Amino acid sequence: MKYNFLGDTGIKVSKLCFGGLTVGPLQANLSPKVGGEIISHAFDCGVNFIDTAQLYETYDHVREGLKGHRREDIIIASKSYAYDQKTAMESVKEALLKLKTDYLDIFMLHEQESEHTIRGHYEALETLLKLKEKGIIRAIGISTHAVAGVEAAIKYNEIEVIHPILNISGLGIMDGTRDEMYDAISRFKKRGGGVYSMKPLGGGNLLNRVEESFNYVLSLEEIDSIAVGMQTIEEVDYNVKRFKNEVIGLDLKEKVRNQPRKLHIADWCTKCGACVEKCSHNALKMGDNKPVINREKCVLCGYCAAVCKEFCIKVV
Repeated sequence: MKYNFLGDTGIKVSKLCFGGLTVGPLQANLSPKVGGEIISHAFDCGVNFIDTAQLYETYDHVREGLKGHRREDIIIASKSYAYDQKTAMESVKEALLKLKTDYLDIFMLHEQESEHTIRGHYEALETLLKLKEKGIIRAIGISTHAVAGVEAAIKYNEIEVIHPILNISGLGIMDGTRDEMYDAISRFKKRGGGVYSMKPLGGGNLLNRVEESFNYVLSLEEIDSIAVGMQTIEEVDYNVKRFKNEVIGLDLKEKVRNQPRKLHIADWCTKCGACVEKCSHNALKMGDNKPVINREKCVLCGYCAAVCKEFCIKVV
């Protein structure tokens, strides 16, 4: 496994980061025990970096995964929607308590869209800085789906790490193209920032282009680590081999390829109806709170995800 320093933070991470969203209740809904076993297996395979968040509700899964591993060998990144001192303190305390750890390697403000968003959450950022001074947090950052979010991070020296969306098709980028996002990331990297990207497979919507998609993100020197969601032992084995550039056997390829998948629409859907219009298989119709999926008609083509401005639609 290749390891890189996250910019100037002094934190060394594996090129493959375990994306913690997929094992939790928002997606695969695995129990903490089962999810923890998959996370632990990834650690055994050389992955030393895991990404989670208050929203994901996977702290219990990560805690289980840490059992049998030295805390100092594992890099944990988390994030929250904290906007002031109170919410920042509460979210960090929750992470420390549920993970049963004395410190967090990286803590970020979740889904920052622009300079205006960061400014509106600056009291929380100041609180994280104070916690860093006390050794409770090692590095501070933001996650973002927006080019403007990365552009804003360049202006704030206190933001040491960014967790931006980037994939070969530019799926999920709110306000620009893939190349515009890459350009902004490159400029953040040049000023000493650490970068670990997300959604290399476009939330599962690029599963029909796995090799091409991984080749793209792995070719970018500016990316220190890549968070990949994994929900089975086989997916971990496949991704570890891919990131190590090892031969992947046909057996393993078939197991991963044939894993049952389904379309998932997140609760933050705004009911714009673009996905319903786009679906040529009539597998979507608008419900009371979000589109309803007819799984007998859905062919998992992912075309609906391409028109979702909020990046609510994933194949899990």
